[in-house]
Amino acid sequence: MTLTELKYIVAVARERHFGRAADACFVSQPTLSVAIRKLEEELGVTLFERGGNEIAVTPIGLRVVAQAQKVLEEAGNLKEIAREGHDPLAGPLRVGIIYTIGPYLLPRLVPAQIEITPQMPLILQENFTTRLIELLRQGEIDCAIMALPLPDAGLEVYPLYDEPFVIAVPRRHPWAKRKEISASELKDETMLLLGVGHCFRDQVLEVCPELSRFSASSEGIQRTFEGSSLETIRHMVAAGIGITVLPASAIPGAPNDLLAYIPFKKPIPSRRVVLAWRKSFPRPAAIQALIQAIEQCDLPGVSPMSYNQPVLS
Repeated sequence: MTLTELKYIVAVARERHFGRAADACFVSQPTLSVAIRKLEEELGVTLFERGGNEIAVTPIGLRVVAQAQKVLEEAGNLKEIAREGHDPLAGPLRVGIIYTIGPYLLPRLVPAQIEITPQMPLILQENFTTRLIELLRQGEIDCAIMALPLPDAGLEVYPLYDEPFVIAVPRRHPWAKRKEISASELKDETMLLLGVGHCFRDQVLEVCPELSRFSASSEGIQRTFEGSSLETIRHMVAAGIGITVLPASAIPGAPNDLLAYIPFKKPIPSRRVVLAWRKSFPRPAAIQALIQAIEQCDLPGVSPMSYNQPVLS
């Protein structure tokens, strides 16, 4: 049994396809298939049900794959421990970030991090919250910047900042010059939302639950549209197609002649942005350095949470 074979079965369990798993592992499909068959023979069990387009994991296979993920994570920690013996800040830090935070935080974060720890380059990946948590568990990323709530995944979670929501409308919209708007008024407007899978979409629907009921009806199809990114939605709002809700960090620094951004009436909806990592991650100094860099980022409208909290041990 080798770590390479364990890596292969984890990839197949994730991809549910031998060809895609082989591509992800940068090997040929025959090489991967032979290695997995060899491991199954050594263990005396069948890990995968073969046949058809999709590969199913057997019940015993699920247990073996879960243990393989733990073994791979601990094996990876050996290198991290050895590196920490020389310099815990030396070497890259693999950071995941959700789509609705990345475009606004990363342009500020990367220069701040380079200034603080130039010897620790960031390897960045944008994805959905559920996928980032999966990558954390598998040890494929070291930490992730996400928004609460998170499922109980046995992770360390450090609050970074609270971020209010704002309403974006076209400049010619009747609301453009208003000082504030109540959440209940949104139900009467054509709302542009992110697609299913984005946690920010769920947070907006919590602000205005009526939109959830509309989306299940023919009326909702006419009145509610879905976009793939906040920037796509922002352009649609500028074109006069509807209005939307954005996190405060998405407000551009320079004035925009096409859009107006209006605060909510109290209670103002918001989200808490956090940094999460595995409890077993052996480089706490690297996590602390990333937190320090994030705290130096000047995001519009956010309220920092962690500036006065104790340094991680």
